[in-house]
Amino acid sequence: MVLKTISRLRESAVLKADGSHNEETTAWCNRDLVPLPPSRRTWGWFNFFGAGSLGALNVATWQTPNTLLTQGLSVGQAMAIIIISRAIVCLFSCIIAWCGLTWHIGFTVQNRFTWGLRGAYIPLIQRSLLNFIWCAIQAWNGGRLVTVCITAIWPSFQKVPNTLAANVPTTTQQMVGFTVFWIISFPFLFIRPERFKKPFFFSSLGCGIAMLSMMIWSLSVAKGVGPVFYQGQKVPSTSRWSISWMMMAGLNQAIGQKAAGMANESDFSRYANSRWAFVLGTCSVQWLVGIFVSLGGLVTTAACQIIYGKIWWNPPDLMLVMMDNGNGSSASRAGVFFLALAFTFAILFQNVCGNAVAGGIDLAGIFPRYIDIRRGAIITFTAAWIIQPWQLINKAATFVTVLSSFSVFLAPLMGVMVSDYFFIRHQKIKLRQLYRPEDSDYWFTHGFNWRVVPCWIAGWAPTIGGLIVSAGGMTGAPDALFQLYYTAFFTGFSISFTTFYVVNVFFPITGAGEFDEYDDWATFSPIEAARLGVIPNDNAEELVHSKLGASGYERRAPLSLKAQELEGELPAPVEVTLESGKHQ
Repeated sequence: MVLKTISRLRESAVLKADGSHNEETTAWCNRDLVPLPPSRRTWGWFNFFGAGSLGALNVATWQTPNTLLTQGLSVGQAMAIIIISRAIVCLFSCIIAWCGLTWHIGFTVQNRFTWGLRGAYIPLIQRSLLNFIWCAIQAWNGGRLVTVCITAIWPSFQKVPNTLAANVPTTTQQMVGFTVFWIISFPFLFIRPERFKKPFFFSSLGCGIAMLSMMIWSLSVAKGVGPVFYQGQKVPSTSRWSISWMMMAGLNQAIGQKAAGMANESDFSRYANSRWAFVLGTCSVQWLVGIFVSLGGLVTTAACQIIYGKIWWNPPDLMLVMMDNGNGSSASRAGVFFLALAFTFAILFQNVCGNAVAGGIDLAGIFPRYIDIRRGAIITFTAAWIIQPWQLINKAATFVTVLSSFSVFLAPLMGVMVSDYFFIRHQKIKLRQLYRPEDSDYWFTHGFNWRVVPCWIAGWAPTIGGLIVSAGGMTGAPDALFQLYYTAFFTGFSISFTTFYVVNVFFPITGAGEFDEYDDWATFSPIEAARLGVIPNDNAEELVHSKLGASGYERRAPLSLKAQELEGELPAPVEVTLESGKHQ
């Protein structure tokens, strides 16, 4: 009886597949892992701009100059690092995303042709752990903003006595804010990524207006900026490091903060309705929004230095000070409430999409039979209560620093990905063989590509020592360890890229440069199939380009006859005949 019950529960947990849409549920495949057909590729350039804006319109980007200034760099040097790092992030984001833009598969499946079907679990587990932790931390940061909103409505909330135990490194107010933020965020986990366009647009627009308003208000009240805006280089002559090494360390740190997002760009680039939609949207937000937010944070902080006589880099703390100095007036409370609300929704959607949904995609790759994006996102978001971010942020600042330095492992991962896809396989893969082990070139040896693991380790082995001594505060360690760590992204990427290419020259893989002749998954439109040299599927869809900022919820124009057939509004032809010469 017990075994039958367990069997029924297991069967009910298996994901259902719609065969009419080329879906299937196996140990290697489910709806969210298959190559996306044109009907699910709904993101235009403005949608990528909105999604990327949420990654830039946040507290971390606002505070970036503070991190660099406290290390002794000047304002000019700090802004130079921000500009250069974002140019590098743009470049690598597009390179990593190209596989998703061409073959419409995500990071989860993309790693299978490099690591092997089983070996791909290694980068997936690594990414999943990062998603768990960052999702919890971002939820905590969002909770702090909710605390500001509640205080703006009910000022007495700030005086609520702390009822938590003395060994819990937080307060009752902060815990209430975290709980409210978690509850508000939860329903948005049920929205599929192709439907995120409206939330991206409104939340990024609201947060952008809020940041701009804060900067304009602070400048109008202060009538200028404080000394921090003109801070020059403050590196003492007795410093262990020259200014060049300090700038190199800052550049590596700035890139490292974006490394996790760069590594899985294909998870979202596969939703693009064109390649240029991703490139234009991603690059414009990195250059325009990212740089402006960092500069805006610096300007606002410098102006408030005159107003309040102290530097406040953290927006939630600054907002509470704004209310206190407004003597709790309704005007000051209303202003702070709307500012905090805009920040809250920006971090909410960035966390849901960038961490929870990304975690769901990775978990779907580990357990395809039972977990899709939605279930994985719920698991990732619920894990915040287990991880207890208040312990990490308030008690272990070093731990957060280590997380930001995870590019030590991610840069070598990207190195083998780029080497394999562009220089070994020449951007050609067999989609059909990514979803079954039988007779698959990507099965390698028992599901593992033995070539990739030593090359990946070779990339982070030289820099891991610097990470350990930096996190442990071991100032007496040799300079070489720190210097290698300060170049971790470039060193790790270059070593893994080169060694993987050389190993494959001496031990070539099977099927490099080959691809499926027929589009089994109905992934490509006829135009795409012709460009790739693939025979189009009988049920191939036309690629419909969205208008600027189109939400994807409504039809913007009458469907073509072909689209109506695919939607079931017209009877499909009894037989489809492919004319000769229509494919290459």
